[in-house]
Amino acid sequence: MTPHLRHETATDGTLEKGSWLSKLGPGLITGAADDDPSGIASYSQAGAQFGLGMLWTLIFTYPLMVGIQLVSARIGRVTGHGLATNLRRHYPPWLLYGIVSLLLIANTINIAADVAAMGEAARLVVGGHAHFYAIGFGLLSVLLQVFIPYSRYVSVLKWLTLALLAYVGTVFVVHISWSSFLSRAVLPPVFPWKSEYITTMVAVFGTTISPYLFFWQASQEVEELNSKPGGQALRIAPQLARADFARIKIDTYIGMGFSNLVAFFIMLTTAVTLNANGITDIQTSSQAAMALRPIAGDFAFALFTMGIVGTGMLAVPVLAGSAAYAMAGAFKWKNSLEYTVSVAPQFYAIIVVATAVGTLLIFTPIDPIKALYWSAVINGVISVPIMVVMMLMAARTDVMGRLVVTSRLRRLGWLSTAVMAAAVVAMFVTAY
Repeated sequence: MTPHLRHETATDGTLEKGSWLSKLGPGLITGAADDDPSGIASYSQAGAQFGLGMLWTLIFTYPLMVGIQLVSARIGRVTGHGLATNLRRHYPPWLLYGIVSLLLIANTINIAADVAAMGEAARLVVGGHAHFYAIGFGLLSVLLQVFIPYSRYVSVLKWLTLALLAYVGTVFVVHISWSSFLSRAVLPPVFPWKSEYITTMVAVFGTTISPYLFFWQASQEVEELNSKPGGQALRIAPQLARADFARIKIDTYIGMGFSNLVAFFIMLTTAVTLNANGITDIQTSSQAAMALRPIAGDFAFALFTMGIVGTGMLAVPVLAGSAAYAMAGAFKWKNSLEYTVSVAPQFYAIIVVATAVGTLLIFTPIDPIKALYWSAVINGVISVPIMVVMMLMAARTDVMGRLVVTSRLRRLGWLSTAVMAAAVVAMFVTAY
């Protein structure tokens, strides 16, 4: 065992090798982290404002999300490096530093929105001061990442994904006429779309397909690779590609499916409760929980509220961690959640600073709703060039060797990129 790593052998409390859950990792955690408190707010607003008329977006985006996340995962597994390192090696510095800087800003603002929502959710359930809870959640997130080695920490994140089941449970404690929504769930509405509808649709797309998810899943594939004794990048050991690609495919399909299924239930719940009762203006996830209480009862309220805390504890480390991986890759810093702080100080400094600044932002006069809006704008703007670069990178033999993406995955990835580009254009058109 090298002195700078924090590997620990499996003990009671960790997942046994060969269990079904042990086969899921980067894809499951990435998908679950997509349903963070700010995402819950977006889905709740869509359901409250447009009822069942926005459900189709979550079915439509599923294959697109799967395609682009498969590309990012393959880049990490084949090259043995995260997206930022590959950007640094193969693309001009201005593109690398521009993307990484904007990602850091967007993630920090997103952290602020998430910890604020978590603090407010805790206040709703147990009373007290929301800001104190927010500080506690931010501190706990940092401590988990800094002091728990990756081999154990990934198990913590996997179990945190179960918090999303709160939103599945909520659906079954409210009244739903299942026959009335089937067609609305599959097809977009036929009435003329207004600017408000397009703006909300773009917000759902942007929440579902986010840049930090690309960086996180690619980096987690590298972590998984390095956590194995003698692990090698697939470009060096292509004979392992078939088994690894099969595992990545299952992991990503299940992870993204879980993500979109939960988002679907959140939107459905708010549609049949809030929208049906004339409540159409929801700005935060906590507002959605409070509005739900008098309509659906205390149990539905408790499930919805505690789900906010659980998903936040999953999403905040992903946001901070993806920013740290990106910065470390850009500046050639050592980076791994398996390293100790003494070996990778800059990497952990970004995790601490991003979380701390995000938490402190809630004490400033900055409007968290406006901040979250600008975070979504930044994410939307940078997602398209990142996706374009990823697709080009995944087809280059000097990057991927002979394991370039298949033509089928290439078509799906470019379709996802085109849809996001159209969404960004629509966002600016409706904004101005």
